[in-house]
Amino acid sequence: MTRLTLYPGTFDPITNGHLDLIKRSAAMFEHIIVAVAASPSKKTLFTLDERVQLVQDVTQDLPNVSVEGFSGLMVDFAKEKEANLLVRGLRTTMDFEYEFGLTSMYRKLMPELESVFLTPSEEYAFLSSTIVREVALHGGSVEAFVPSVVNQALIHKVKSPV
Repeated sequence: MTRLTLYPGTFDPITNGHLDLIKRSAAMFEHIIVAVAASPSKKTLFTLDERVQLVQDVTQDLPNVSVEGFSGLMVDFAKEKEANLLVRGLRTTMDFEYEFGLTSMYRKLMPELESVFLTPSEEYAFLSSTIVREVALHGGSVEAFVPSVVNQALIHKVKSPV
């Protein structure tokens, strides 16, 4: 059975931790769609188009990875794409509790969608987009935590916020 796999998130911005999970997923599954959520309820630093472009830039060397933006419910996007597998990262027990609740809801809305949880590589276990944004917005260096193209975009964005 072909497994079309989604890795959804806001990716504001994409971090080395996200990229680690994408690469590991790409090695396990036939095709990964990195599904960049519009997330209008979140106050994102980057626009949806900017986030999609940054994810495309850092995954361009992965032939079985594509990137698409979406708005609305993730399960509706999964149905539209006929995806049957969802990859999610778990860093902490709080992540587990949150993702467990989401997975239960997804099963009600789309029973055929299975979830797979990956833990981050140890060096990225503490890393989140929120932390990266906060450090960057306060003038700290995040170059060790994000791909270089994302670091440059962050530097530009915090110097000239929209």
